[in-house]
Amino acid sequence: MNKINLKEKFSLFDDYWHPRIIGKLNGQLVKIAKFKGSFEMHKHDHEDELFQVIKGQIQIKFEDRMETLDEGEMIVVPKGVLHQPSAAEEAWVVMFEPASTVNTGEKENSELTQENLEWI
Repeated sequence: MNKINLKEKFSLFDDYWHPRIIGKLNGQLVKIAKFKGSFEMHKHDHEDELFQVIKGQIQIKFEDRMETLDEGEMIVVPKGVLHQPSAAEEAWVVMFEPASTVNTGEKENSELTQENLEWI
């Protein structure tokens, strides 16, 4: 039960699309990642996913629209919804999702799939 300094945690890594765990509550993991470029279009069949932008701006493409999130904004993507996050410039993002969530959803064999995430 210690406070977490997000700026400090984000300073510990430089790679993109590689989530790290910073907390756990009620079966949910609190993850942080830096976004830059485009991720894969994917979905999570059994888990909702929350994205909150701490620094920068991200876009999330859905089948029918594009949402832009600025610093301080968040969105919840319901389970089963195809989505593709991207960021033109580096963005810092906090994600809340069940511990069972694989970052590439049903595409678990993608080169972007991250398993056995580290705690920082």
